[in-house]
Amino acid sequence: MMPTNLPLPEADPATSATVKDWLARFAACVREVDYASAYPFWHDAIVIFGTYQELVKSRQRWTDTQWDNVWPRTADFAFDLENTLVLASPDGAMAVAVTPWTSTGFHPDGTPFDRPGRATIVLAKQPDGRWVGVHSHMSLGRGVPQDSHGKRLVKAR
Repeated sequence: MMPTNLPLPEADPATSATVKDWLARFAACVREVDYASAYPFWHDAIVIFGTYQELVKSRQRWTDTQWDNVWPRTADFAFDLENTLVLASPDGAMAVAVTPWTSTGFHPDGTPFDRPGRATIVLAKQPDGRWVGVHSHMSLGRGVPQDSHGKRLVKAR
């Protein structure tokens, strides 16, 4: 049995920086409602959990069921990189980002509200050195309304 009191396997500074850069670049795609630019961040066969879906397998199904229900209806999405913890496997092949995020939601009358949440994102390093998301679990903070009524256009599919 492995001891449970060992330190967490935190990523080294270089790995942490590349994962946080990945998060920042992906968040920009969400803010722009740019699905086409976001696709390369994720594995085609990703498995996710989210606010609107309990279990989704495939990036296309994730787009159709989760992204379409959230990205055009919210604004200002950003990961809180200052409070992000990056864990990594000893061989550097996998990393996990544990991160809070913020966004703006909209009531039916158009008034904005804070829409914070948290995410766990599992990344696999590709042979070319890129990180690709293989699992995501994003959820809203407690008491945050699930529905947002923004009406932004999708920039690119």
